Amino acid sequence: MIAKTPEPPYYAVIFTSLRTAQDAGYGITAERMLELAAEQPGYLGVESARGEDGLGITVSYWRDEESIRHWRENAEHRMAREGARRAWYRQFQVRVAKVERAYGFDGSDL
Repeated sequence: MIAKTPEPPYYAVIFTSLRTAQDAGYGITAERMLELAAEQPGYLGVESARGEDGLGITVSYWRDEESIRHWRENAEHRMAREGARRAWYRQFQVRVAKVERAYGFDGSDL
């Protein structure tokens, strides 16, 4: 699904990753992180995709940098990040961007 975001400005956290072959609880933890993020103040939505080659991109949207900081400091999220480094990812990058302009098309409106 495409996230329904408010009018800019807001922030996007772009998490690009390359998975390892092992699951080792990844699926359960990833689902929990989506649920937990949605409970955080300032959370606006998420979009995620992963290819068969293991490359994934998840973009979460946040009201402001303080909301992102609180999410990063969440104890359960911090523990999941430690597991990610040990078992789930061969490589990842996190990028934080301020969204200043946004537009789109929704064909279901026709």
